[in-house]
Amino acid sequence: MKGLPKGSLSTIRVRLTAALAAALLPVLLLGVIQAAIAYQREGAELRDSLGFAAQRSAAAARARVEGGEILLQTLAPASIGFQCAQRLEQATRRIPGYLNLIRFGANGGVACAARGVPGDPQRAARPWFRRLAAGDPLVITPAAGTAYAGKPAVIAAVRANRPDGGFDGALAAVIALSSLQPTVADPALPQGAEVALLDQTGRTISTTNPQALSGLPDNWRTEAQTEGAAVWYGEDRAGQRRVYSAAPVVGQEVYVVLSAQSPGVLSWARLNPLTGILFPLLTFVLALTAVTAVTERVVVRWIAYLQRIASLYARGRLSVRPVQAEQMPPEIRDLAETLEDMADAIVGRDASLRDSLAQKDALMREIHHRVKNNLQVISSLLNMQQRALSDPAARAAMSDTRQRITALALIYRALYQGPDLKRVDLRPFLEELTAQLVAGEMLHGPPVRTDLQVDALVIDPDRLAPLALFAVEAITNAQKHAFAERGGTLTLRFVVQGEEAVLEISDDGEAPDDALVASGVGRTLMTAFARQLRGRAELIRNPEGGITARLIFPTLGAETPSPQTAGNQAAA
Repeated sequence: MKGLPKGSLSTIRVRLTAALAAALLPVLLLGVIQAAIAYQREGAELRDSLGFAAQRSAAAARARVEGGEILLQTLAPASIGFQCAQRLEQATRRIPGYLNLIRFGANGGVACAARGVPGDPQRAARPWFRRLAAGDPLVITPAAGTAYAGKPAVIAAVRANRPDGGFDGALAAVIALSSLQPTVADPALPQGAEVALLDQTGRTISTTNPQALSGLPDNWRTEAQTEGAAVWYGEDRAGQRRVYSAAPVVGQEVYVVLSAQSPGVLSWARLNPLTGILFPLLTFVLALTAVTAVTERVVVRWIAYLQRIASLYARGRLSVRPVQAEQMPPEIRDLAETLEDMADAIVGRDASLRDSLAQKDALMREIHHRVKNNLQVISSLLNMQQRALSDPAARAAMSDTRQRITALALIYRALYQGPDLKRVDLRPFLEELTAQLVAGEMLHGPPVRTDLQVDALVIDPDRLAPLALFAVEAITNAQKHAFAERGGTLTLRFVVQGEEAVLEISDDGEAPDDALVASGVGRTLMTAFARQLRGRAELIRNPEGGITARLIFPTLGAETPSPQTAGNQAAA
């Protein structure tokens, strides 16, 4: 069984990691949900806080202006007469934020003032002065028509009346806008807040940081007047997202605008929500990393080690032992010990099987040996019977039978003497068979020379028997008909041609014309032996004038022996 690839989704490492991820996922999701809720709540609190701060700043500024109104109404009756300028100058010096106190006449001229007043021939025609003349008791405006101070200021003026109730001019206070603008050091403001004062057109009167301003929404004045404060988000001139809140300070003419940086990923305002996500996520990652490392160290590497040991066992190296088993966890150590016990059991079983095979091999060799001995006894008995016969035909038949039995005995001897009980090397077998058949007839006739050319081929005994008997019949016929009176040369060729083998046995005698068509027991047996081999037998005349017996059969199941084993079946 092939090992799984390291990145497979079915490994222990992946399964444990997936199980832990599934277990920790609800905690991570809960942290994310809590962080999202906290972030939204903090954003809403920031909006509300900035809106309330703008309203408080506007209320404080309005209180200062309203306090100026009371002061002006108190000073108005005594603002004309002896030492008017001295009294106004003393009041200006004692009240922080007041730049000047001015008493105007009914025609807009300056009756007296705490400090110098710039000339304005059109003062009586100014909208704010005309509103007082028309009957308004108080007018507050940042646009008085001329600069009454060297810094941004707002004019608060009260109407002065004659005893008969007619218009007698105005008493105006020049109040510095810096005194109305809240300070960024106010602990009630968010950290990093910036403050600006705007007029009703959105023009900046004063600001603590010009870069913090942004474009105004279309309905900011309406929302500030109706709701008390307008809140919106925008990008400042530096491109950073900020939250803004605006509230009216002086009627509809002056507005205070507070801004603070909108919560970002790295801002302090989002630290608590961020920790709600970061800490569960960090715990999630650390737990997965720890499980992966521990799985690799405690489980996976030992399983891989045992897998290598099992691979060696599969290749037959059963002497290898898991020597590092003492360092393994107890459960895996038990598996290693089981694997070692299995290897010992396989070694013992293999030894037992080898002993059984050796005993079986010895018994088979003994059986083959006994069969060979019995065949030799039969051959000897036939030889004795042959010598007792006087009829030449009977003696010839007896000799043929004895030679066939000798060929079978030679097969059994080759089996029990060879290294393989199931296969026989054909080259030494044919050499010895030919030698025995020729030597047996040399005592009764002229000598016969042999010429053998045999290719190496290992064949099983079931196919060897008909092959050997075919050779016996062919050699016997040559001895009877070609070599009986004159001797000659017996040629044996065995050639392996791919999936077929060809056995040719030839003589150089003078064969009669009817030799190829004559029928007899030998010819019948040769045809039968060829059929057993699923081949065919042929008798042809050779160039020397003799007969060639040819056997062609398939080599299915046969093997060509290696040079080291070729010829090891030669009989003694």
